[in-house]
Amino acid sequence: MIHWVYNGTSKRGEGMVKKLTKHGNSLALIIDRAVLDLLKIDSDTPLDLSTDGQVLVIAPVRDEAHQESFCKALETANRKYGRALQRLAE
Repeated sequence: MIHWVYNGTSKRGEGMVKKLTKHGNSLALIIDRAVLDLLKIDSDTPLDLSTDGQVLVIAPVRDEAHQESFCKALETANRKYGRALQRLAE
């Protein structure tokens, strides 16, 4: 069973407020299909869970090839547009 309430006034922006669901002796968080599709997560995707003591962050673990590809693209963009982006930031 999915329990969610649309929360358009959230301090962190628009999002969903969800409740945990009992699953045996544990609790489970049900993630809507649309969110899973957006993040390209399926039942085989490893997830990284981290916290700062107040917030729980759940993110898909991306492989090194994906990370390396992203870093190269970022370097290229910075090389091409870095000066313009710095001027826009001022």
